[in-house]
Order: sequence, then structure tokens, then C-alpha cells
Amino acid sequence: MAKIDGMTHSSLIGRAAVTPRSASPRGRRRSTAAVAVRATAVEETQVDERAAEALATAALRQLGQTDSVQPKPASRRRTQQRYGRLGIYGFLLLSALFFAIPLYVMIITSMKGMPEIRLGQLFSLPGDPTFAAWIKAWSQACTGVTCEGIQAGFFNSIKITLPSVALSILIGSINGYALSFWRFKGANMLFGMLVFGAFVPYQVVIYPMIIGFREVGLYGTLTSIILVHTMFGMPIMTLLFRNYFASLPGELFKAARIDGAGFWQIFLQIMLPLAVPIIIVAVILQTTNIWNDYLLGLIFAGSDNLPMTVQLNNIVTTTYGVREYNVNMAATMLTAAVPLAVYLLSGKYFVRGIASGAVKG
Repeated sequence: MAKIDGMTHSSLIGRAAVTPRSASPRGRRRSTAAVAVRATAVEETQVDERAAEALATAALRQLGQTDSVQPKPASRRRTQQRYGRLGIYGFLLLSALFFAIPLYVMIITSMKGMPEIRLGQLFSLPGDPTFAAWIKAWSQACTGVTCEGIQAGFFNSIKITLPSVALSILIGSINGYALSFWRFKGANMLFGMLVFGAFVPYQVVIYPMIIGFREVGLYGTLTSIILVHTMFGMPIMTLLFRNYFASLPGELFKAARIDGAGFWQIFLQIMLPLAVPIIIVAVILQTTNIWNDYLLGLIFAGSDNLPMTVQLNNIVTTTYGVREYNVNMAATMLTAAVPLAVYLLSGKYFVRGIASGAVKG
């Protein structure tokens, strides 16, 4: 039975009905009704509390715990943290092994001879390791009618990648700087249009670009493929540099303006030295994208400037003679060596650049 100030529900109602004696009958009825409502609310609250306590007790018993929650000792917490850490490390190790399986198969296959590959033991280590397949893939493998290996494509990819990366970063940094500190009417619309260009599929604009380059006499040349990569890389480069420059304090720009510095002075002497982290990020992104490109290189580079990925495709798909899987694997590893080296050597700088404002704004 619910109690208020040590009195039961019925006694409260009875007391409210008799006191005070000087009150009118209507006032005594109101007092009695108020006390009854209050007592009913207290009873409902206590019922709810008892129901909640019963549910919590049942849940704890179902989980195998005691009726009351006791603080965990320090040793128990350390044990649980140790098990949790081991679980995380185990999951990461299994994930790394899963993604490393194709790389492992490619490496050991490239170091086997064809008689050993024909045995079908895909995961077994090579009995007599040899780098003959790597040498043949580099300098003797047939890419169509020529058998000069993949080395020609390697140098073509360097000729394409270096100027394309430099031009796209230079133009993207100027765009980002102008859109951050030299805002003009319609700047937001222009920036939105540039960002929208990053989501336009290549296949949509390839044919108009072929017609355009053909009309100006650049189609199938080294210049055309460099311009194509520069144009396709400009939206994402503008986005990166614009967000990075927008995160810099505006007082730097205002102080330089007060000192009389102009557009290029502020850009070359203040903004570019501060933009080293985002420049590293841009170099990594553009290098890997351009080096791994196949479609644009096949269409715009011309037969004399085919990049390494196109040469790799020609080696793998050549049906003349015996299909040498060890040479194909070695050619694939040679093609992927440059992006892999870029990521391994500059991975920490990539993370620093991203964390310093590359994707903010």
C-alpha cells in the first residue's frame, strides 16, 4: 500500500475529508479529491518502479549476473581489454592475409617454370626459383607483332605521367587559390561546375574529345594524352586545393594585401610553401590514377606512345604460341611496381595531407 508522509491512501482521504473543520463542504470535497489523485499517482509511480526493477533483475539474471551490478575489478577489466585487443589484431591479420593472397600467387607463379605451373599446385612455393620470366617480360615478351617486352610501355608511361601530374597540380592549385581568396561573382557556381566534372564518366565525353583533337591535329599524339589527363584531373585537384586553402587563416592573406603583395606574389611566396602536405596528396593521387589508366591511353596516346597498361594487355591477350603464365604474372608485377612503390614510400605523408585539411570544407 502506498504511503504519503507515513499515512496510507485511505487514511489520507479520510483525514482530508474531516480537516479542516472550518472548511466548507465544497472545499472539503476538493481537498479529498486532490489527496486521492496524489495518492493514486504515487501508487502508480511505485508500481512502475517495482516493474522496472523486476525487469532489470530478470535481465541481469538472464545474462548470468547478480541482482545488483558490482564494480568490475581492475584485473578483470585488463583481461577483457587484452582479449579485445587480440580480437582486433586477429581480424586485421586475417584481412591482410586475405588481400595478400593474389599478390602471393602472382609472385610465386612468376618465379616458377612452365612445367611446374602445369602441375596445378597454385599455392606451392617454387621448387627451383628463377627470374627468367621477369627478364622475358621486361625485354622479350611479344606485344602483338613486336617482341620487345614491356620496357617500351614503361618509358611511355613516364613520359605521360610526369607532365600530366605537374600540369594538373599547377592548374588545380591556382584554381583552388583563386576560389578561396579571390572570390568573384559566380565563384560558387564555377566551383560547383568544376566539382561536377569529377563525376562525369569518361565514356560520355570521349567521342567529342576525339573529334576536337582531330580537328586541331593532336589526336593520337603525346600532347593529346597529356592534355586529356590534365583536364580529367582538374576537378578533383581544384577540390583538394580549394578546401585546403580555405582552411588556412585569412589573416595571412589580409596581411599580405596590406603589405602590397599581388595575386602571384601571395600564391608563390605564401600559399605554395604552406601547401606542401596537399601537394604530396595530389601527386600520389594523380600518379596512381594516370599510371593505372588503360582506356584513355589506348584511345588518345597513339601507337607510338602506348602506356604500360596497354602493353600489359597486349602481352596477356596474345594468343600466338604457348600462353606463359609466369611471364604474364611478371609483367603484371612490373606494371604495378610504380604505384605500389609510391604508396609504400609516401603512405604516411598521404595520411598527414588528408588530415591537415584536404577533405575539409
